[in-house]
Amino acid sequence: MVKKRTEEFLYFLPIGGTAMAPLAGMLYEAGHRVEGVDSQLYPPMSTLLEDLGIPVRLGYDPTEIPTAVDRVIIGNAVPRSNPEVAAVLERRIPHLSQAEAVAHYVLGGGLKSLVVAGTHGKTTTSAMLAWILERAGSDPSYLIGGLPCWNPRGYRLGGGSLLVVEGDEYNTAFFDRGAKFLHYRPHLFLLGPVEFDHADLYPDLDAVLTAFRAGTAQVPKNGAVIVNAWSDNALAACRDATAPILTVGPNPDCSLSLRAWTGAPGGSSADLVWQGEHLRMEVPHPGLHNTQNAALAVAAAITTGVPPAAAVAAMARFPGVARRMEVIGAARGIEVVDDFAHHPTALEATIAAARQRWPDRRLVIAFEPRSLTAARRSFHADYVEALSGAAVVLVAPPYHRGRMEASEILDRTALAEDLGTRGVLCAMPEDGEDPAERLLGLLVPGDVVVGCSSGDFGGFHCRLLELLGDGGA
Repeated sequence: MVKKRTEEFLYFLPIGGTAMAPLAGMLYEAGHRVEGVDSQLYPPMSTLLEDLGIPVRLGYDPTEIPTAVDRVIIGNAVPRSNPEVAAVLERRIPHLSQAEAVAHYVLGGGLKSLVVAGTHGKTTTSAMLAWILERAGSDPSYLIGGLPCWNPRGYRLGGGSLLVVEGDEYNTAFFDRGAKFLHYRPHLFLLGPVEFDHADLYPDLDAVLTAFRAGTAQVPKNGAVIVNAWSDNALAACRDATAPILTVGPNPDCSLSLRAWTGAPGGSSADLVWQGEHLRMEVPHPGLHNTQNAALAVAAAITTGVPPAAAVAAMARFPGVARRMEVIGAARGIEVVDDFAHHPTALEATIAAARQRWPDRRLVIAFEPRSLTAARRSFHADYVEALSGAAVVLVAPPYHRGRMEASEILDRTALAEDLGTRGVLCAMPEDGEDPAERLLGLLVPGDVVVGCSSGDFGGFHCRLLELLGDGGA
C-alpha cells in the first residue's frame, strides 16, 4: 500500500493535467497537504480537484507560491521560462517531476509496479487491469491518466502489494527529457502497440524504440514483459529485455493466444488459449483494439496470480473509461460521442469501433489535431486512410499551429480534396469559426457524431448539443 513518510506540503505546477491531477489526489488522500496552479482547468480533472477540495489558483504568479511549501511537483506542461518555475529554481525550493514524485511518494511504499506502456491503449489497458485485480480481491493501488467509469478519480489507495500505473513515453519535465515510465521500476511491463508519435520529442521511430527498449530492459528477471504481438515494433522494443517475455497475439505459439474474434454492437468476444486452457472472453466494448487491450490485461492479471477464469469473468463486466467512445448526449435524433483519439491509427480504430456499435447509422467525425504530432503534414496519407471510414469529416485548425513551421502543418485543404475523392463530405472551419456551428448544417437525424481530441476541443460536444437542442444557430 502507499505509505506516507511524514506529512509534506506539496505544490503542483501545473495541477490540471491527466497525470498530475490524479497524482495530486492520491497524495492528498495519503495525508499530504496539496495545492496547485494552472493556466486553465477543464473536466474531468477540474471536477476531480473540486470534489477533493484541493485549492487551485489560475494564472502563474511567482509571488503567490506558498512560502511553506516543502516540495514542488513540476509537470511537463510548463517550460523552463514559466515564471513560477523560474522562481522555484531561483529560491532553491526542492522539486521533483511528476514521474519522480510517483517513484518517491508512491513506489517508496514497497509496491510492485505494473507499468502499462505503448503508443495506444495505455489508459484503457491500465483501467482493465485495475478492474480485474479489484474484482479478484487483490486490493490494488492504481494511478491512471484518465477516469475509469467505476471510479471518477483515476487513482486508488489499496491495501495490497500491487500498483497499476500508466507509463507514458512522453518527456517527464523540462529538466528530464526521458520517458516517464523510466522512473517507475516495473515488476511487470505491459507493452501495447508501438508507433512513431510525439514528433516534438522523438525525431524518428528508432528514437521511440530506444525509449521503450530502456523500459523493457528495466524489468527484473523475477518480473515479466507482456507484449502485444500484433505490433512488430512492440516486439522489437523487447530486444534488450532479460526478464521473461510473454506474448499476447493471434498465433498459436503466443503465451496467450487470441482467436475467433467477433464483434457486435454491444461488444466483442474472442477465444483465448493460456497454457493449454481454453477460455471465452467477452468484452462489453466494441473494437478489435479493445479486445487486444483486454487480452493484455488478462495476461498480466494471470501473471500476478489471478485465476484465468476469474480474470475473464471480470473482463466481461468492465465498465469502461471516460472519453473512450463516451456518449455525451443526444438531440434531434443525433448522438454526440466523445473520444480521445488523436493519432491516425487511433482514429482508424475508433471509427471501426463506432461502425461496430452503430452499424446502420451515418458516422460523422469531428477531429481536432490537438498535439504537436497530430498536426503534422507527414501524417497526411495516414489521415486520409483513417478518416475515409467516415461519411462526414470536420477537421478543426491545428491547436498548436503557432508553434510550428508552416511547411510542417497539416494541409487541411489537401486533406479535404483527397477525402472528397473517396466520397467523404468535408468541413474545414477557419480560425475563430465555431466548429459546432460549421458542422450543424451537415447533420441529419440518425447521425452519430464522434468528436475526437486529446484536449477539451473547446467544449465542442456540449456546444453541438446546445445548438441541436435550440434547433440550430
